[in-house]
Amino acid sequence: MSPLKKSEELLKTLHLSEAAHSLSQFVKQAETNESTYLSFLYSILEYEQKRREEKQLEKRLKWAAFPFQKTLDEFHLEEQQSLSQKQLNHLRELTWIEQLYNIILLGPPGIGKTHLSVGLGLEAINQGHKVMFITMGELVHALKTQEILRKAQTKMKRIRTADLVIIDDLMFMAMDQHEANLFFHLINDLYNRSSIILTSNKAPKEWGELLGDPAITTAILDRLIHRAEVIHLNGDSYRMKHRATIFTEKV
Repeated sequence: MSPLKKSEELLKTLHLSEAAHSLSQFVKQAETNESTYLSFLYSILEYEQKRREEKQLEKRLKWAAFPFQKTLDEFHLEEQQSLSQKQLNHLRELTWIEQLYNIILLGPPGIGKTHLSVGLGLEAINQGHKVMFITMGELVHALKTQEILRKAQTKMKRIRTADLVIIDDLMFMAMDQHEANLFFHLINDLYNRSSIILTSNKAPKEWGELLGDPAITTAILDRLIHRAEVIHLNGDSYRMKHRATIFTEKV
C-alpha cells in the first residue's frame, strides 16, 4: 500500500474522513504551491472542520422540516408597519432564545407570520441551534399517535430536544379535551427548556373557545406568556396583494 493510501486509511481511523477523501488533492496542491509542512497540515484540518460544520448545518436544516426556506432579508418589512427595523434586528440577535423567551406572532392570514417565524428559525440554525417547525394540525396528529407510530415518536422526540420549536397556525382548529390535555403536557415539557414561536390568527383571549377547557387554557397561557413577546402584525394580505393571474393584462 502506498504512503498516500496508508495516510488516507489512518485519517479515516482517526475519524477525519473528509480530509481522507480530499488528501490526494491537498498533496498535489501543496506540491504545486511548495507549501510548508505547517501550512499543508493546517489546510487539511481547516477543510475537515469546514465540512463537518456544513454537514451539521445540512442535518439541522433537514431536521427542522421547514415548509420553505425564506430568510429575514427576504421579509417585506416595508409592507408590515407594525414591526420596526430595530425590532427585527433585535429578534435576529436571538438573545431571547438564550433567555428562554417565547415569541407569539398574531395577525390575519397572509401578512408574513410564517415567513417571519421560518426566517428566525433559519437564523437560529445558522447560529448552531436545533429548530423544529410544525403546524398545529401536524402537532395534534403526532401527539395523538406517538404511542403507536414510529414517525410520530421521532417527530415528538425532536420537538422535545429542540432549542426552538415553531408551532404554526395555533388555534386554527378546535381541539377536544384529550387533544388540549396532550398539548398542555407538551407545553409543560418545553417550559424552561426551549423557546417557542407561535403563529396564530386568534388572540390569546380567544384560545379558550378552541381549547374548550378554561383550566387547561389558563395553564397553557401561564407557561407561554410568562416570558414572551407578543407581536401583533397587521396590514393587507401579501398573498392577495401580489397574487398571480392567468391573464397577461387587466380587462
